[in-house]
Order: sequence, then structure tokens, then C-alpha cells
Amino acid sequence: MSLQKNSSSGLDKLAFSNRFVQELPADSETDNFRRQVMQACYSYVLPTKVSSPVVVAYAKEVAEQLGLTENDCQSEQFANVFVGNEILAGMNPYAMCYGGHQFGHWAGQLGDGRAINLGEVVNAKNQRWALQLKGAGPTPYSRSADGLAVLRSSVREFLCSEAMYHLGVPTTRALSLVLTGEQVVRDMFYDGNPQAEQGAVVCRVAPSFTRFGSFQIFSSRGEIDVLRQFVDYTIATDFSHLLTKGKSLDKELYITWFEEVCKLTAEMIVHWQRVGFVHGVMNTDNMSILGLTIDYGPYGWLDDYDPDWTPNTTDAGERRYRYGQQPQIALWNLVQLANAIYPLVEDVEPLQQALTVYNQTFDQGWNAMMADKLGFSSFVPETDAEICKELLSLLAEAETDMTIFYRKLALLDTEGKVDSLTDEQLLKPVEEAWYRLDALTEDYKTRFANWLRKYLYRMQKESLTQADKEQRMNAVNPKYVLRNYLAQLAIDKAEQGDYSMVNDLLDVMRHPYDEQADKQEYAKKRPEWARHKAGCSKLSCSS
Repeated sequence: MSLQKNSSSGLDKLAFSNRFVQELPADSETDNFRRQVMQACYSYVLPTKVSSPVVVAYAKEVAEQLGLTENDCQSEQFANVFVGNEILAGMNPYAMCYGGHQFGHWAGQLGDGRAINLGEVVNAKNQRWALQLKGAGPTPYSRSADGLAVLRSSVREFLCSEAMYHLGVPTTRALSLVLTGEQVVRDMFYDGNPQAEQGAVVCRVAPSFTRFGSFQIFSSRGEIDVLRQFVDYTIATDFSHLLTKGKSLDKELYITWFEEVCKLTAEMIVHWQRVGFVHGVMNTDNMSILGLTIDYGPYGWLDDYDPDWTPNTTDAGERRYRYGQQPQIALWNLVQLANAIYPLVEDVEPLQQALTVYNQTFDQGWNAMMADKLGFSSFVPETDAEICKELLSLLAEAETDMTIFYRKLALLDTEGKVDSLTDEQLLKPVEEAWYRLDALTEDYKTRFANWLRKYLYRMQKESLTQADKEQRMNAVNPKYVLRNYLAQLAIDKAEQGDYSMVNDLLDVMRHPYDEQADKQEYAKKRPEWARHKAGCSKLSCSS
């Protein structure tokens, strides 16, 4: 992407508030070296300057939220600011301190090991947006790592952040993807074969990057005063609607806040399950207090519907973070958050009651989501519970592309006579969803056709026209998702200096529910060559 050298830029007009560093305790040590940071929510640290920043892509919608124009995003200053070379007036860069459970085990202090927060912009609508550079160099929390990121993982993070947003999934956003001009050594599969890769930085944008682990670290250390200060700050800043007139920051409000976190988390997980997204590393330090999808590492999208699938090679044995277990893991993580804030409440029962809010919200959300995906106006337990259960069992039994199946299901004719349709006629509209049509047994096809009959009988009770049914279903069942092989193809091209597919995918994913007649190649199911290809089927935590 060409830059406009010497062009005027609106970046200097960004208005920074920086309540986080103004209202929370800072690390007293200002030198940047790896250490345990006590009694502090963050450490001041500057990004590492790089040699040759080049903007690969930017999200114009995110730029607009910040008050930036396309000209601003194409300026030389934009590349320098969002790679970390230039610090604007009002920025006060820092890295956050937090802990977390990783794969079910307490890991102690973690923190922003390769993320540096530039500050918080307040836009013209008085919205607060924290800007964070991922891959901008070491921080006190980097442990043995270098704090850098490579183009490979940065493309995936940039594209998925925006794809998820346009799919309607709660998520952090991505403003920009910038090459650094530096080489970064990574052992992609931890197999003793490190290679030099191109370095890159993603600018992530969110109202807040606070995580469950942000509270766990202080509770684990007995730093209860800091814990209370952080919880009070979080409620006042990110949940200010809870501070109604006369409300004080007390135990009752802490429970109300925790209930809301449970609801937001449940709603996010329902959306993950709806679109077939698998996070891959649902550690408590990767769980946003705002119920946003955060930290796009070894994530993946279900190609064939497999509840036991995880994209993370580190999780290949236990499959702790597999697709079908994401709802249970979210609850487990919330229990850890409840344990962390217990010293502020000192009463188990209201925390347990708040956790039931998660279950209730998820169950209701799941039922409503499945009804939406199938085109029903509402979920009728007497009939729909069995219809859903049987469908998911059938989808898992044969290799069936989840995204294509639901999209094609909308094409089934609900206005004709169901009894007059043969099994072959019933299966025809959805047969494209199966990866191996020739491998389906006659018994399986008969059972699936019988399910389709039950579905059509149920659908006819909705009294919808075929056109209305298709419109209703297509509004929640995307045609386009960021398939693993598509992201890898874009990475392969980008590593050769061709960024066209990165920007094409960014554009396609802006309208994932539309037909987009000229973009049909992006809706195809996974090709056979991608079944076991690195980056298309499995990924590691390496960046």
C-alpha cells in the first residue's frame, strides 16, 4: 500500500483521555526488564522502533470510529504511529499486569508480554477506545519471549477481528496491520525448526482490554486493596450504567456487575457456536470482562461439523478447548473470576446464583439461536429440542460443512407437499454440504431425509413464504466465514509481498450474509489439499 509522504494527517487531532493510567496504580519501576510486578495494574513501556514500516491493510470502519479519514490511514505518519515508531501527544504507552489459568492450571503473572497500549481515544460520540499494538516489542511481562509478532499470525488476527464483528459476534476490533521491516525467528510447531519470518504489528481497538486474569492476579497475591480499586474502576468506566443514582460501590453492586459479566460471556459463546468459531485457547487471561472475543491466536472455523475439533496443536491431546466444550469452559472461567472477587463479597451464595445466570442466559440463547438458524420464529421445546438434537447428531456423523449446510437448508421448498418428495429430492438442495457424498450410506441418507421431512412439517407451521424463510435464515447463517484455508492463502501471498487477498478477504467479510455474486470462490468448502496443511487444519500458540 503506497503512503502519502508529506501529506497532512488527522492523527494529531486524536483526543486521548487515559483514565486507566490516571486512576490505577502504576509499577514504580520504569526500566523495561522482565520481572514480577507487585501492587500495580500496569507498567510504563515504549514500543520498540523498527526500520521500514509498511501498511498492509487497515479497517476503514474502525478508522471512522476514531475520527480518522482514508487519507489519514494512507499517510506516512499512520504507518509510523501504528507500528510504534511515533508517539503522539497525549499517548502514554503501558503494558497491563494480569495473571491467569492456562489449560486449567494457575500460571501466576502473565501480563501484556507482546502488547503495548498506546492510550485511550475519546471520539466525537464520547466513546472510549483503547488502542493496543500487538507485536511492538518486549515488556516487563514478556518472560522469555521477545514481544514481537510475525506476519503470519498478524494477518489472522487482523482479518478475524473484523470478520467476527461483521458476523455480529462481540469482539475486539483491528485498525491496522503494518509490516515492520524486521525479521523475527519463530518455531511454528515447536519441533526444533525455527525460521526467520517477517515481523508485523496489529493495532487492536476495544473499549477495554481488561481480562478475567486482571482480577485474578491481585486476589492470588492478597493485594485486595488493588483488587477493589480495579473492580471499582472497571464498573465506573466500562459498566457505568450500573451506577444509577444513589448506587454505591458495595457488595451488592459487585454481584450485579458479576451477573452482567456472566450474561455477556454467555451471549458471546452462543455467537461462537452459531458461526462455528473455535477460539482454541480459552485461558482466563484470554477472556474479556466485556464479553468480547479477544486474543486471536490458534483459532479456527469448523469446516465439517465436529464438536470434538480444536485447532490448537498444544491442546491436541486433552482437547480442553474443543468446539463442543466452549460453553462449559466459559463457565469454568467464570468460576475462577468468582473466586478472584470473593474477597470483596465474602459470601458464596450470591456468587453461585450469579453463575446460574450464565447457564440460564446460555440455554435460552442457544435455543433461540438454533430456532433462528432453522428459520423458526421461536423455540418450541416440545418439538424443537428433538429436531435440533437429531440434526446435530446427523451433522457430526458424516463430514458435513456446517456453514454451507445451514445456508443450503434455506433453499428447501416449504410451500410444496412434503409427502410427495422422494429422499433424493429432499437431499438434493443440501448435498453440496457433504465432503464425501459418495461415502454416505443408504441408511444415513434415509435417516437424513426423514429428518428433513420432520423439519419441513415443523417449518410449515410458521406460515412463511419461501422468500421470507430464506431471508430469515440467511440473516443469521453466514455465507462467508474466514475459513482456515482462505486465511492461509492470504498469508502465503502476503509473505511474497502480495497483499491483495488480505484486502479482498477484508472486503468480503464486511458482508458475510450477502450473496456477493462475484465472490463465490470464497464460499467454497475446504479443498482436499488443505485437510492437513499447516495453517489450514492445526495451529500452535506460536506467533
